[in-house]
Amino acid sequence: MYARPPRYVDGLPRPDRCLVMGVVNVTPDSFSDGGQYFDTDLAVTHGRRLVAEGADLVDVGGESTRPGAVRPSLAEELDRVVPVVASLAAEGAVVSVDTMRSEVAAAAVEAGAVLVNDVSGGLADPAMYETVARLDAAYVLMHWRAHSVEMQQHTEYDDLVSDVIAELRKQLDAATAAGVRPERIVVDPGIGFSKTGEQNWDVLAATERLHELELPVLIATSRKRFLGVLLAAEDGALRPPQQRDDATVATTTLAAAAGAWCVRTHAVRANADAVRVVRRWAEGSPRG
Repeated sequence: MYARPPRYVDGLPRPDRCLVMGVVNVTPDSFSDGGQYFDTDLAVTHGRRLVAEGADLVDVGGESTRPGAVRPSLAEELDRVVPVVASLAAEGAVVSVDTMRSEVAAAAVEAGAVLVNDVSGGLADPAMYETVARLDAAYVLMHWRAHSVEMQQHTEYDDLVSDVIAELRKQLDAATAAGVRPERIVVDPGIGFSKTGEQNWDVLAATERLHELELPVLIATSRKRFLGVLLAAEDGALRPPQQRDDATVATTTLAAAAGAWCVRTHAVRANADAVRVVRRWAEGSPRG
């Protein structure tokens, strides 16, 4: 297994390896850190730490997308996200904003974000594509079918991987028709979103097929429930989220080897090490 040549995103870092996106959840109800950074100063400090540990990008989000999560108001999301984005961007971090709302995307880009990471892929807010086009921001477009409160009711597929690719292609067509430049778009297959645990594994096993879309690919598996299921105790108790980091590193390694452009993760250092190992492995030894 060898790393594919990296695909670049216009205006974003271009190392010769898979990038690492560190997660800053400015929420009270995140599945992974339980509101640990639900304070502006704590969130900014955490973002700095992620950069120091090797994050190429820092992804700041103010809405939990765990299954069953209730959405915050627009005002709440803006209050959570914008000050953190502004502080980290002012310090030189490459910041993305994790949002499904065009108003939050616009405010975050104005505050210094360079990437809009939209887990709805433009389907939650009809103004998102035009907003991203106007901002000329980089854009992560994820496979999505429904909001968190009902997304696990939408896991029926005729042919899982083919359907995910076809639905992503439909979203891409709408985005580019609205003026979003293809060279600014990243696709994400939406691990954990409208997919069962077994379906998540099937999509990951087919990561290389996502290159059919001819765009950079983001893979986000960090601490997700399907890893907890895999690592469950004999009594069936799931492995807790913060004890899933080793498994996350394994998925990062495999995703990078399959040609992912970037992985999104909570624990940066080990994942940053992993993508560097994958790149060096692919290079092999000089031959005389």
